[in-house]
Amino acid sequence: MLSSIRNNWFSNIRGDLLAGIVVALALVPEAIAFSIIAGVDPKVGLYASFCIAVVIAFVGGRPGMISAATGAMALLMVTLVKEHGLEYLLAATLLTGVFQIGAGYLKLGALMRFVSRSVVTGFVNALAILIFMAQLPELTNVTWHVYAMTAAGLAIIYLFPLVPVVGKILPSPLVCIVSLTAVAMILGLDIRTVGDMGELPDTLPVFLWPDVPLNLETLMIILPYSLGLAVVGLLESMMTATIVDDLTDTTSDRNRECKGQGVANIGAGLLGGMAGCAMIGQSIINIKSGGRTRLSTFTAGAFLLVLVLVLDQWLVQIPMAALVAVMIMVSIGTFSWDSIRNLREHPLSTNIVMVVTVIVVVATHNLAFGVLAGVLLAALFFANKVGHYMLVTSEYDKASDTRRYNVVGQVFFSSSEKFIESFDFKEAVDNVVIDLSRAHFWDITAVGALDKVVVKFRREGADVEVVGLNEASATIVDRFGVHDKPDAVDQLMAH
Repeated sequence: MLSSIRNNWFSNIRGDLLAGIVVALALVPEAIAFSIIAGVDPKVGLYASFCIAVVIAFVGGRPGMISAATGAMALLMVTLVKEHGLEYLLAATLLTGVFQIGAGYLKLGALMRFVSRSVVTGFVNALAILIFMAQLPELTNVTWHVYAMTAAGLAIIYLFPLVPVVGKILPSPLVCIVSLTAVAMILGLDIRTVGDMGELPDTLPVFLWPDVPLNLETLMIILPYSLGLAVVGLLESMMTATIVDDLTDTTSDRNRECKGQGVANIGAGLLGGMAGCAMIGQSIINIKSGGRTRLSTFTAGAFLLVLVLVLDQWLVQIPMAALVAVMIMVSIGTFSWDSIRNLREHPLSTNIVMVVTVIVVVATHNLAFGVLAGVLLAALFFANKVGHYMLVTSEYDKASDTRRYNVVGQVFFSSSEKFIESFDFKEAVDNVVIDLSRAHFWDITAVGALDKVVVKFRREGADVEVVGLNEASATIVDRFGVHDKPDAVDQLMAH
């Protein structure tokens, strides 16, 4: 127990504390921006980010991963806030948490195994593009000072780690933020700062039960939004967990993460915050800045509150150009440049899945739509590919006037037509044997194809024997097949 606590919390104290501070600084403008997207007061996003980060540090299934208010979730809240107001959003946030806890107990985290590597790559690339696009408003119609500060910020981020000793101790994004803030204050530059994003809260969050009527009408209003938020939240969290697993060469407990996200969202809703989920960009900042354990996530949430309530006069001075530089670094680091280099080497189907995922996510700004499109395409390509791995050969025994067909491979909806076309129904033979000992029947489409083959041969006057079915195939054929049921066969032959 003590060993587990030490490993999960105190095995990397200095790295986690510094990384948590960097993440907290980057969380502030994002939380405010996401609140503005959702159409709520900035403190709703800030309280949510504080609460979710702190709670998930204790109950999440992936140490070192950052969860807070996110843009993907904010986009789904716009209509609800516009039509019904903040209180209904808080109620929807609570219901979102309930759904996510349920998903954890139903072990839906295991569904991530159906998401192929090409979908994850497309998702990551799309997110990198969206992160970069989100910075463009800060870089358009501005003075040259902003471009100079952003360029200086990127130079610090990429060159500071090369400085002997100190470069390895301090995270370069933190050095970038502190340095550019000092320069802006000393030179008195008139550029956009965090303070221009919106008014910061000046009190601790308080316990709030949503002021909505507890009836079926309220449930019908918030249910579709809560379902959407729960699905997008879990998808983004599972994807982020996969990426952090790869970056740190460790594993995470996905079902615990589902429950943890649910508990964190319920906490956020009760403290006047909006629903959130894991953040790929912030998680990558955390890992790249040296964060590894739960302490880094806790520090990010706790320091965010300290920043907002205690250091607000310094916080509002941070130039947006410094944070834009950090987020550009995140988008460059998030994008899988190997996926561009591998376009020539990888199969066309893999490339199509990756590109379609990117296009759908960027076009809709909805991660769930992109992942769904990618998963469906990957499934179709897989079904088509497996459908080709089926072969029917035959030999004729003149003495007994028997044609024996040997079926090898997978018979299912994709290969059932090919299966039927492999038999010669016009050949005049007395006996037909269909040997299925090296085949597997997967669905009722395959069973229907077998019925059709047997009935067609019988219609031509041949005796048909089906042999060699394995146990699983025999079960589905016995249950749904009709070629050995006289009444059903009569109906089938009448068509």
